[in-house]
Amino acid sequence: MTSTVSRTGPLSDASAEANRSLTGLFAPRGIAVVGASRTPGKLGATLARSLSGFAARGGNLALVNGRDETMYSSVQAATDDGPVDLAMICVPAAACPGVLAEAARAGVRAAVVCGGGFAEAGGPGIGYQDELAAVVAETGIRLLGPNTSGFLAPHAGVTASFVPGAAQVRPGKVAVVAASGGVNHALSFLLAEAGHGISLAVGLGNAVDVSAPDVLDHLAGDPHTGAVALHVESVADGPRLVEAVRRLSALRPVVALVVGQHDVGAFAASHTGALATSWRTTRAALAQAGAVLVDDERELVDAVGALSVTRMRPVRDAGVGLVTAQAGPGLLLLDDLRGRRARVPELSPATRDTLATLLPPLTFQRNPVDTGRPGPELGQILRTVATDPEVDVIAAYALHEPDAVDLVAAARDGRTPDVPLVLGLGGTGDDVVRSRRALLDAGIAVATEPRGVAAGIAALLSDARARSRPPRLPGPRRVPTGVSGSYDEDQAKQVLDRLGITTAERRACAGRGDAHAALAKIGGPVAVKILDATVLHKTEIGGVHLGVTTAAELDAALDRLDAIGADRCLVEKMAPAGVDLVLGARRDPIFGPILLLGLGGTTAEALADVAIRLAPLSPDDAAEMPAELSGHALLDGWRGGPVLDTAELGRVAAALGDLLVANPDLDEIEVNPLRLTATGLIALDAVVLTRHVPREASDAQPRQ
Repeated sequence: MTSTVSRTGPLSDASAEANRSLTGLFAPRGIAVVGASRTPGKLGATLARSLSGFAARGGNLALVNGRDETMYSSVQAATDDGPVDLAMICVPAAACPGVLAEAARAGVRAAVVCGGGFAEAGGPGIGYQDELAAVVAETGIRLLGPNTSGFLAPHAGVTASFVPGAAQVRPGKVAVVAASGGVNHALSFLLAEAGHGISLAVGLGNAVDVSAPDVLDHLAGDPHTGAVALHVESVADGPRLVEAVRRLSALRPVVALVVGQHDVGAFAASHTGALATSWRTTRAALAQAGAVLVDDERELVDAVGALSVTRMRPVRDAGVGLVTAQAGPGLLLLDDLRGRRARVPELSPATRDTLATLLPPLTFQRNPVDTGRPGPELGQILRTVATDPEVDVIAAYALHEPDAVDLVAAARDGRTPDVPLVLGLGGTGDDVVRSRRALLDAGIAVATEPRGVAAGIAALLSDARARSRPPRLPGPRRVPTGVSGSYDEDQAKQVLDRLGITTAERRACAGRGDAHAALAKIGGPVAVKILDATVLHKTEIGGVHLGVTTAAELDAALDRLDAIGADRCLVEKMAPAGVDLVLGARRDPIFGPILLLGLGGTTAEALADVAIRLAPLSPDDAAEMPAELSGHALLDGWRGGPVLDTAELGRVAAALGDLLVANPDLDEIEVNPLRLTATGLIALDAVVLTRHVPREASDAQPRQ
């Protein structure tokens, strides 16, 4: 077969829309297995067996193999006997493009290529994948894969997977969208073990056509889906993914696991570029779009499981009420919650008075509430804590002790309409499994251990906090345009001056006479720096000398600059002591303009303690970035130090983002350090990097 496709004419708008829909893929009327086999162990035989349940439910299942007279000779022959929306293609990689073209000609709306041997294998496989892409582009057929283990759509009765046990996954409310087919099944099985059913589970594979944004947009209209687990390995189109997550998260929660934390990436010219790895930027972009972030697959299961059955009202700073029937697990849970920066407020006197009538006097009742052992009053205790004015969600844990209390009944009795409950139910055996399932069926989130409860609570808090933020679109703000060419430090700071960002008094000097005049004018102490647009890391080559006060000290500094070939220097007033930050805006190759804030010096690099946002950004949203830093306490008057005005920081950061967006030739602008002093923020150094830097443009200046 060849991959040549003949078109009968342009598609109508309605036909084109139908072709782009994923209904034919995930809810087909009929399925053809192309390359079906009766030889056990072959992919075609395994898929035919997996799809037997679809046929048992009345779906049209057609087996296609031109060398087996008991099967259809072609996809066209199969479609002549009944509707076929989906083709499962189980032939060698070289033959796949031709089969895909044949399926498209026969009117098949979607296909899955499970096998490998494409771009992931290199060599000829790259060409085969390009041929698949060409067929998709020419015909409009939707393609999942190649190099995927398929998908599960239990509500439609479709197990389009060759993985054993996949057909046992029951229908439910959680959707999985995974970059990897293997991860797709691993998450589905973990969710099944935790008692959750699946609405849809998709492994994208090489994603020649159907990608994560496509599936997310499809799930926005899926009535079976309550929450979505998103697994991300790499991103081809950052803005499209962000918009898809933003649209979906407004309707139902999205929990994202991003792979690649330890990818150090290539060396970048600036700290901003070095710190804004693809992993950090992807996580920040998804969080900004409304996704809940998790760090591993177990946390993903606990988080998406909780959000699939309950969702908090939008609230910015929710309070957690903690109820535990055993003190030790309760301490683990409390410690985990505080590590996630969850607020566990002390309960009101009225709440404690009521609890005192329900609990022995020696139990702790301020929050956490330790019952000592689960008893018949557990439901009333839960309800009492839920009615406290500072409590927005309840985290609870108890071991399965059916002789002491019916935990399912207590949880049902204790929950209130506006305060969700996440219950950790410890134990083993069939009775525990049944109890967990009963709780889930009752709309109560369940975990198996304290860490799982904390993960579920953190997901509810993050989702509620994201939805509490009003949409704040950046308003029109005037910034310099025409930024191009090369910029030395003085010219870069002139750009900052135009943005209203404070810089120190300084003079650009062409010789010793200029430098001495500058020292006399400014007064010491001053910093003396090499002034050269091609030198980005001045300190590393001995190009910075601090604390210069006298003429003799200035001459000594100038001698050292002469030794490294400096033609010009900058004489600048020394700034007062304070806390150093790094603030940068750069053009990310995947997501476009981004902002990065971190602690300055070597701290940000050593600890990777940074906050990232997509630009443009409103000043109010930018003002929230410092709170994400692990070292944010240093900005709040630590040991008598200066206190950050977050509104000022927000204005400065938003201005850098606006500048980047307004200047297509600007690749990056970084202020490092941006020093927090007792009188406010002051930019001590600045770097401007543009796309085209002609030699003669060293005196380039922006226009307002």
